[in-house]
Amino acid sequence: MDKVVRKTLETIAEFYDTRKVGNIGPLGFRRSSDLKILLSCLNLLHEQGLLRKNCSFLDMGCADGRINVLMSYFVRASVGIELDEWTLDEYAQLKGELDLVLESMGLLLPPHNIHLFHGDACDSNVHRLIEDTTGIGFSDFDFFYTYLVMHEEFSHLISAKAKPGAIFMLYGVDKVLPRYEGLKLMSNIGPMEGILALYRKD
Repeated sequence: MDKVVRKTLETIAEFYDTRKVGNIGPLGFRRSSDLKILLSCLNLLHEQGLLRKNCSFLDMGCADGRINVLMSYFVRASVGIELDEWTLDEYAQLKGELDLVLESMGLLLPPHNIHLFHGDACDSNVHRLIEDTTGIGFSDFDFFYTYLVMHEEFSHLISAKAKPGAIFMLYGVDKVLPRYEGLKLMSNIGPMEGILALYRKD
């Protein structure tokens, strides 16, 4: 990874991490992934050859799309689904502000491979809309991501419909790691940074 790309990714992580939603207050039900920590994990996955430019990524609860922005530099398609439309609406304003920051620093703007959708991540109609728009069916995705919310439901869906070898990235884990039927914990590389567990579809 060259210096400009690395600086770009670090700037994106810093930009969004100063705009995190926490566990208290009226928006306490929302959780923002720490992009600085996640970036460290992604760099390792990239170095190990697991995360490649021809991969496709699906965030199954993308909120304001911050992870999709970060992932857009690593993959060919960075797709997100968010149930709360008003949360998804924050994407455009935040990304607009980010673009200005990146431009002012002479850094790289996010690639045009980000596709965000409003709806239920378990809804087959949403999956069809994604496929119609991007050409990528649910079973074609290489990486799936979620915070430690709805992970049980998503794991069942991935186990049933994802292709063999697909990776489920679960952020927010602690000392006790969940187990899922049909998905194998990649214990040789995780939990990464003590917070990101990876599971591979059998």
